[in-house]
Amino acid sequence: MKGLYFEEMEPGAVIRHPLTRTVTEMDNVLFTSLSMNVAPIHLDAEYAKTLPYGKPLVNSLFTMALIGGMTVPDLVFQTSLGNLGYEHVEFPNPVFHGDTLRAETTILDKRESKSDQTRGIVWFEHRGINQRDELVLLCKRVGMIMRLPAAD
Repeated sequence: MKGLYFEEMEPGAVIRHPLTRTVTEMDNVLFTSLSMNVAPIHLDAEYAKTLPYGKPLVNSLFTMALIGGMTVPDLVFQTSLGNLGYEHVEFPNPVFHGDTLRAETTILDKRESKSDQTRGIVWFEHRGINQRDELVLLCKRVGMIMRLPAAD
């Protein structure tokens, strides 16, 4: 399995990633603990009952990481040279334990690298969507992608 090379990424293309994942309480507790985020909104069910949603929210950075990971096999598996940045991130709806998420990506733009002809730069928009078709993540990022290997 190989991701797409720079030349294979067409601006305007929309990829509906087939992997989905139901978020569990364990996911949220483990990620929140590993990242040392002690906010009770993620970890304390009794505290969360006093807030508008009445239950713990899934850590938004877990949501971003999960959606980002779902995109890898179809886009950049073994063709990515790393992220260059995130230009925009928003979480328009919350994620809760038991929500099932899916990902979609639009390739926004691309250009050849100015410093290395073996790579290019690609702009992506990733969307995370729950089982109710609500947008839970909108993320624009820039990545460095390998170009097709030169023929011998």
